Amino acid sequence: MSTRRTFIKQALGSSAAMAASGLFPFNRVLGANDRIRIGLIGGGDRGQEIFHAAIKCPNVEAVAVADVYTRRLEEVKAVVPSIHTYKDFRQLLDDKSIDAVLIATPQHQHALNFVPAIQAGKDVYQEKTMAFNPDHARRMKKAYEGSGRVVQVGTQAISTPGFARIGEMVASEKLGVITALHTHHYRNAPYGGWTREIPADCDPQHVDWKAFQGEATPHPFDPQRYINWRFFWDYDGSNVFENMVHQIGFWYKLMNFKIPDSVTMTGANLLSPKMQVPDTVDVSMLQGKILFTWNSMFGNNFYGEGHDLLLGDKATVSRNEADQIRYQPQGGEKLGVDTLCAVPPEGGQEKGYLDATAVHMQNFFDCMRSRKEPNCSFEIGYRAAIACQMSITSYHKKRAVRWDAKTEDIV
Repeated sequence: MSTRRTFIKQALGSSAAMAASGLFPFNRVLGANDRIRIGLIGGGDRGQEIFHAAIKCPNVEAVAVADVYTRRLEEVKAVVPSIHTYKDFRQLLDDKSIDAVLIATPQHQHALNFVPAIQAGKDVYQEKTMAFNPDHARRMKKAYEGSGRVVQVGTQAISTPGFARIGEMVASEKLGVITALHTHHYRNAPYGGWTREIPADCDPQHVDWKAFQGEATPHPFDPQRYINWRFFWDYDGSNVFENMVHQIGFWYKLMNFKIPDSVTMTGANLLSPKMQVPDTVDVSMLQGKILFTWNSMFGNNFYGEGHDLLLGDKATVSRNEADQIRYQPQGGEKLGVDTLCAVPPEGGQEKGYLDATAVHMQNFFDCMRSRKEPNCSFEIGYRAAIACQMSITSYHKKRAVRWDAKTEDIV
């Protein structure tokens, strides 16, 4: 059996090993008008979405894409015919001309891609949930600290107009003493709408199954596990990792929340027999003197996919998935929708959902040039990931859990 040290050495590859030894130079300093050269690691649905957002930004050139599935490489190459394709992401990192990578692999792969990318001197746009477990979080933190790299975590709601507007209300103390924050995410869709049909070419000839599994418990090749990886604990953390993390990241940044004092999660799989992870859950997190709750289900969409309520003794502020903000004084008349926050960026609204990915991506590239901290920093992504991990641990252990800051682990 390989030791952890042996695994890490293998996972780093040639470029990361050189970086760790101090022989691999960090990338060039970018001027305001310099073209940013990017690589994509993970060319699935979300990977292609952020890829499209990236190549629409000015002065950005797509150089390479890496994916363990040849179909994904072909799909991205159809968009940018000149792009280099790799099944092994470490070959992409060996290209010294690449300034940044976009990582959109399944959850369990994030640290395995992120650590070598940072050590290879790349700036990183990292899709959420940033870290799959406490060990991955520790390894990512160790790689990031002191690296000088710009890291933007893909919690794009932080880049919406509503984020700043609510921040102004909180800063002005218009809500009074805040003691509760309620968030939720409801869908009426079998398996949360995550089910994907298995293509005919999803077989060992076209999928590097060993690379996909990474550090997960080994299984014989299974196209269901590969295509519908969100169904399995080995690769995902349920809707907590898929959507709760977006709402956590938004409020952690806005309220400057730290890692929760304690977390309790209950739930069950009530409608989705082919899926291991729960489809109906309730999470309670104690954030100092504020109780942060989140619940979700896949059998009813009455409340919608994101209607957050920040509750103070003077007023309530709510935000929905379209980034519409409402302010309701206690005992007073409703002021209605704040139209300053209801106008999405161009092309950013579909079916009532405000997608700020394009703005979030542009912020990443702007910060690459200025070397300033992006809207959703590594620290926010780290705290949000730990809160999600605590939730899942509570669900499995059937009790409240807390974070041990000394050991950086869940107890």
